[in-house]
Amino acid sequence: MQSLLRATNSPAAHLDCASDLVDTVPLVMRVIRHHLRRHRSGLTVPQFRSLWFISTAAGHSLSAVAEFIGLSLPAMSRLIDGLVEKKLVHRKTCDTDRRHVRLSLTPSGQATLGEARELARAHIAESLARMTDRQRSTVGAAMQILRTAFTPELTTADGIEPEAD
Repeated sequence: MQSLLRATNSPAAHLDCASDLVDTVPLVMRVIRHHLRRHRSGLTVPQFRSLWFISTAAGHSLSAVAEFIGLSLPAMSRLIDGLVEKKLVHRKTCDTDRRHVRLSLTPSGQATLGEARELARAHIAESLARMTDRQRSTVGAAMQILRTAFTPELTTADGIEPEAD
């Protein structure tokens, strides 16, 4: 983590910072996933991850969700069928091309996802409570910087417009 403290604009510093992110983000995500799994309301992990991804922008395609989850289109279609049956996801066929499907969360899907997120957030807050106020402030500022830096990259890769915060 020392590289984050060395604020220079050199290519080596960029690589050091990138290494810190690549090494640290999976650790943080592992803890978050652990807490989310504990509160996923009877959903499989891929179903829960699909709900989260669908919630990130209006009208994600089945292909975009399949790519994010890492499933084939037929397998993703079956997974979405299950979420539709549970009334967590709404599937809308494109008016001009029936092969295109847009996905959105139902109010029940939003509530299910929201409940799991709130419970996970409470557990994460317990870990953050062990930090000093200054450390928490630094983490919060870093999250805002990362969101700003990576949102355009994801938007371009996914072909979607970012949601306003």
